[in-house]
Amino acid sequence: MRYSNPDRRTILKTMTSLAAASSMAKITVGRAEAATASDPALSPALGDVDQALRQAVNARTVPGLVAIAATDKGIVYEGAFGPSITADSVFWIASMTKAITGAACMQLVEQGKLQLDQPMGKLLPQLEQPKVLEGFDASGAPKLRPAKRAITLRHLLTHTAGFTYSIWSEPMAQFEKVTGTPFIGECKNATFNAPLVFDPGDRWEYGINIDWAGRAIEAVSGQPLSVYFRDKIFAPLGMTDTEYAISSEQQSRLVQRHQRKADGSLEPMPPETPPQREFWSGGGGLYSTGRDYLVFLQMLLHQGRFNGAQLLRPETVALMAQNQIGDINAGLWKTTNPQLSNDLDLFPGIPCRWGLGYMINTQPGPNGRSAGSLTWGGIYNTYYWLDPQKHVAGVILTQILPFADPTVLRLYGEFESGVYGALKAA
Repeated sequence: MRYSNPDRRTILKTMTSLAAASSMAKITVGRAEAATASDPALSPALGDVDQALRQAVNARTVPGLVAIAATDKGIVYEGAFGPSITADSVFWIASMTKAITGAACMQLVEQGKLQLDQPMGKLLPQLEQPKVLEGFDASGAPKLRPAKRAITLRHLLTHTAGFTYSIWSEPMAQFEKVTGTPFIGECKNATFNAPLVFDPGDRWEYGINIDWAGRAIEAVSGQPLSVYFRDKIFAPLGMTDTEYAISSEQQSRLVQRHQRKADGSLEPMPPETPPQREFWSGGGGLYSTGRDYLVFLQMLLHQGRFNGAQLLRPETVALMAQNQIGDINAGLWKTTNPQLSNDLDLFPGIPCRWGLGYMINTQPGPNGRSAGSLTWGGIYNTYYWLDPQKHVAGVILTQILPFADPTVLRLYGEFESGVYGALKAA
């Protein structure tokens, strides 16, 4: 039996609670424009990328997008397509927040304030005696048992702690329904009453793990997560457009969100007034631009140092990019709510693992990236990849539900393939 998850109206209302903005910018009809490639020598080879992205927007299969890529030498491609879309357009990047939270955790690991294998219950008492959901009794009440082992920071950063999202977990969808536990997007503290669905370390499943990691950052730093990010990551790197609560000027650059309908057409989603938040989400909630997020990736490409700021040690960046979950497979899921997400398999036939903040493909990808590359995305079809071996990273941003949209994923692949082709030809 399939249990009801948050519907589109609920997701609009609750997920926008992750931002303080109460309205969206209305995008006016205009001419689609693309920024020129930053490296003229690569421009001819990237013409196919321009053409593919522009044609998709002109055909209205996507409403607009930004794509930007860089090597360790600098930006090699930047394109902005769609009415009123520019390279500085603001997108809600959702779960692309997770990599930033991972970097923040590792800053604190370097300082000795956090340890990867410390029991989190010592720091966050709510995790002292975690419970595992085993099912439901005849009356529908949840059946819980004590977890077999403690939850560590490594478990949280690798999505192996046992927490899940109800969008991709039938047991958690039912638990939220029968207990009234709020969906994570509502930013209510009661969300953290959710149990595990398996014992820590037993398997991988995507969930609210990084939200717990965000709470650990706050506990040891003494700062709200928004302030920590601003002081320790965004300001040093010059990421002036990345924030949970955006200004009125940034709202004027905010890209409107769309819903993919059953017939493939796109329907604009109305703005919602965000409910009152009770916490900053380490797992999602940030707004950013393609240029800003690429700066974060460039910091990782440069082993922790960029724009004159040393955020992480080189050995820490290398550790974050290493498989942390052994032979456990990661990155596959089935949706429980097709309005919000399709099923996901970013690398069909390729086993994937997880580092300290992102997914790792264990074999070369079909569009050029090396084995051992890093990737993830956000629910509104925003994606990034970082290839430490070939020293290249890219970001592609749209604002479409449901997640894992086939059209966007195809364009993502064409963008990636074009970047690698240009670098090979240069």
